[in-house]
Amino acid sequence: MAEELAQVARFLYEAGTLKQSKRTGWWMAGVRDPESVAEHAWRTSLIASVIAKLEGADPARAAFLAVWHDSQETRTGDVNHLAKKYAGEADPQAVTADQVRGMPEVLAATVRELIGEYEARESPEAICARDADKLECMLQGIEYKAQGYELAQRWIDNSRTRLTTKTANELADQLLEMDPLDWLRSAMGEQHRPWTD
Repeated sequence: MAEELAQVARFLYEAGTLKQSKRTGWWMAGVRDPESVAEHAWRTSLIASVIAKLEGADPARAAFLAVWHDSQETRTGDVNHLAKKYAGEADPQAVTADQVRGMPEVLAATVRELIGEYEARESPEAICARDADKLECMLQGIEYKAQGYELAQRWIDNSRTRLTTKTANELADQLLEMDPLDWLRSAMGEQHRPWTD
């Protein structure tokens, strides 16, 4: 058991590298210091729980799927869509199998099952987690555009068209109608200012 826990400990250090791994697609939009994979995964998990709850799915399961959805990027890096055109895409399930090899089987099997479920995109929770991934990208694009990165519009539009659930689509509409600081104005009791491009 000690060696199995040592493998878990090694993975925890490995997972920490996602805090420094940047989401590379944003460089094409001119973002100098884009969000990390870990930052993306955190908000994706939060969004997945919201979508799932409103869609009648299991929010904890959707968040669990979302928190692991990019865990393979510790080994592959964040390969953007243009790079995948030339370099191909690593099989997330194969990468995960390597990552969990030597861990206690109860844990390894759970992680392999999570990645398999997320990649299959068949369960309601996996569908919600996938929508959360796209909605988070759209939301980040809106924030970057508000910071002056006009080229982020491509990511906003592309992510918007990939949403499938009713909740994600309705949330996207709401996000597009407001500015990223509307939450602060609301919290401060200030009058709503309509978003202007």
